[in-house]
Amino acid sequence: MRRRPFGAMCAMRWPSDIRSSRRLSATPASLPPADKSSRAVPRPMRESVRVRSQAFAQPQTQPTHIGVAAKPTEAQAFRFWLKLGFISFGGPAGQIAIMHDELVERRGWISERRFLHALNFCMALPGPEAQQLASYIGYSTYGVRGAVTAGGLFVFPSFVLLCGLTAVYASYGEVATVAGIVRGLGAAVIALVAVAVLRIGSRVIHTPAALALAAAAFVLIVIGVPFPIIVALAALAGYPASKLDRVSFWQSEAQAEDDPKDDDTTRAPRSFVRRLVTTLVIWLAPVAVLLAAGGLVAQLAGFFTVAALVTFGGAYAVLPFVANAAVNHYGWLSAQDMIAGLALGESTPGPLIMVNTFVGFMAGYNVEGGLAWGFVGALIATLCTFVPSFVFIINGAPLIDRIRTTGAFASALNGITVGVVGVIAALAVFVARHAAFPDGDPDWLVISLALIAFVAVWRFRVGVVPTVAACALVGLSASVLP
Repeated sequence: MRRRPFGAMCAMRWPSDIRSSRRLSATPASLPPADKSSRAVPRPMRESVRVRSQAFAQPQTQPTHIGVAAKPTEAQAFRFWLKLGFISFGGPAGQIAIMHDELVERRGWISERRFLHALNFCMALPGPEAQQLASYIGYSTYGVRGAVTAGGLFVFPSFVLLCGLTAVYASYGEVATVAGIVRGLGAAVIALVAVAVLRIGSRVIHTPAALALAAAAFVLIVIGVPFPIIVALAALAGYPASKLDRVSFWQSEAQAEDDPKDDDTTRAPRSFVRRLVTTLVIWLAPVAVLLAAGGLVAQLAGFFTVAALVTFGGAYAVLPFVANAAVNHYGWLSAQDMIAGLALGESTPGPLIMVNTFVGFMAGYNVEGGLAWGFVGALIATLCTFVPSFVFIINGAPLIDRIRTTGAFASALNGITVGVVGVIAALAVFVARHAAFPDGDPDWLVISLALIAFVAVWRFRVGVVPTVAACALVGLSASVLP
């Protein structure tokens, strides 16, 4: 009889050996062990099967590429974003610092380069950049579902807390109890933002040209130059500097190409058009219905939609516009109410632009009357503020990811990356000036507490939650003690 090759014999005997091993494993224990089936498969093949089965049986925990760990499960991502929604104090700069520490430094879910690239993209968009950054990172893990989960949970806890506190304020007119907490949170924010500036700056700024570009962005934002203009100038400065190799970054282009690409970057343009049309309908159709309804709901929908589209530079840039319109133009609330809303916005987690939720609640409560109308006003203001951000991220992220490491656009983004360091430093100065020098005189409690918190986070790597909680407790204690 003609002899078959060894590989063909293995291939022919493989299914029968599996069936025989299953039959023998079901026989009584008194029978002798069947070693024949295991010897039928060569040892290298058995080792390969064993290794592959272990790989599928155990979750991957080692980094899949330079600087980034394996993609988290949806349950892990959900728990993190829900937790972040409850601890994201400190406005955009503090929230960016928290996400950088948790996602880049501790968990490794996103690389440093991609985090800063996402930050560049979000800061160039209208709307709350911290919430958009969370949505971007969520999109990079689980697409549209991940973006909605991350961005929604980033806002939801703040919405619930702020509605509850606003209802108490509207009913009783008392928010003095949060003053001490706000004072302590100011110290925590100063420390967190300072740490973020140092950590991000150390990875981005390596040359005198980069330092000069960051310093120029800092000066421009301080003297009041609109943020979109600063972004454009940084891009124009970064493009020739990158071509001349005068602005260096922490990562080479070869390493940058190893960053994982989202699957949506390879989809056809037809899919993008379909998604764009769908998201625009989801966004604009309810707004059109509210505008057609007239009355307060139309005013709220129209005003906060416009406010969402002109919110360049973060909440600090748009809040004067919101306050002036809500108090002087529409008469929804008084100037004292607006100050109380700012205090509540500072003392609750989530983006500072959540002050819009307070304004919407007070508008419904004062104009139409009752807590139910207050909730309706808060819901309209919140949705009109944040839904455009989801539309921008869901449609823009795939396009930005596709060109983020190639061509002239990527070179311009290098300049924006350096400029962002100067902008964050300016936000740190803004927070420090208002928290540590509230009336022009130094608040030594806040200054001392901020220094202690900075040392704890920078030197001893104390977590964000203990730092925020401790500072809030110290501030509250100082306000109630004689």
